[in-house]
Amino acid sequence: MSSSDNKPERTLADLGVTRPDQVASLFAEVRAQFDAKASEDFIEILWKEWRDQWLGRKSGFLSRITDNWLKPAAPDLKRTVGACLNDLRAHVEAKIEERRLSIERNEEEWSLARERVDLSLPGVIRPVGSHHLIRQVFQEIEDIFVSIGFSVVEGPEIETLYYNFEALNIPEFHPVRDDMDTFYLELPKGALTPLLLRTHTSPMQIRTMEKQKPPVRVIVPGKVYRRDNPDATHSFIFHQVEGLAVDADITFCDFTGTIEYFVKQFFGSGVKTRFRPSYFPFTEPSVEFDVSCPFCGGTGTAASGGTCSKCKGAAWIELFGAGMVDPAVYGFVNYDARKVSGFAFGIGIDRLAMLKYGIDDIQAFFQNDVRFLRQFP
Repeated sequence: MSSSDNKPERTLADLGVTRPDQVASLFAEVRAQFDAKASEDFIEILWKEWRDQWLGRKSGFLSRITDNWLKPAAPDLKRTVGACLNDLRAHVEAKIEERRLSIERNEEEWSLARERVDLSLPGVIRPVGSHHLIRQVFQEIEDIFVSIGFSVVEGPEIETLYYNFEALNIPEFHPVRDDMDTFYLELPKGALTPLLLRTHTSPMQIRTMEKQKPPVRVIVPGKVYRRDNPDATHSFIFHQVEGLAVDADITFCDFTGTIEYFVKQFFGSGVKTRFRPSYFPFTEPSVEFDVSCPFCGGTGTAASGGTCSKCKGAAWIELFGAGMVDPAVYGFVNYDARKVSGFAFGIGIDRLAMLKYGIDDIQAFFQNDVRFLRQFP
């Protein structure tokens, strides 16, 4: 402040003020001094100091004027001093509040300016994940079968011997169990029945037919487990889609038409198909389903002139097993085998993915190698 800062420390008598016009002039001088400071730019900290300098209870400018000008003023000047002081106080308080609001607005504008997103700047490219190739193949198969009226159901991976074997016409000492020796769970003593990791998704055939009367058209995708030594074509965990259709008067022609439709949708319309007789305990008759090699066009000869490495020159590739549901299976679900018929199939998803995308090692699906996974976005 200027040299007039010390005037509030002195009384009006000391300042030689004896007339009302001199009082008005003195207050005008103080107001001009205040307005000059009020026109300056403030940040919040300086504003608080300025506010306390004028409105502080003990040493504020207005408090000192009250103590040194108003209280000891002569009776003929008190009215004038009081009126001028009230006007000055109202002006100071209004101006200080006005500057406070201005500072808050400026702070908001500065904050918005700092936080503003410049949409003209290039964006930050962040890695985007994708479905695993096995999940992609699952989805493609599900879409194909759903389009022709099948539903998708899922079941438990931990199964009882009844659902995994016995209800599928595989009794306890059936030799086919040797090929399905799998992982059994260690259960507490007194457990009613052994439990195992399912060797196929076929148990859901039984579970579905127990809950639903014909017609039944379902596929069952999921993981299955078998005691296989890992190599390029075997794994103790792999993926399967089981299919089941049961209704009145379903024939082998319905079965072959459904399977051929699926294969041509999945591999393309140019592939050829064939059936070979086979055996499965839960289907009769049973077949192995083959497709003409999609890599050599069913010729057995690679483009280089040598033997096709995929079909080994046979021109055909085995895909999966299937057949008409054995009537014995219907007895476990209270279906009348004289009135209904149906077909079932089990598709190895890992094998289909390997064939379609030219993958040589099934272990690549389980190694979580990003270099491999990025090839199938």
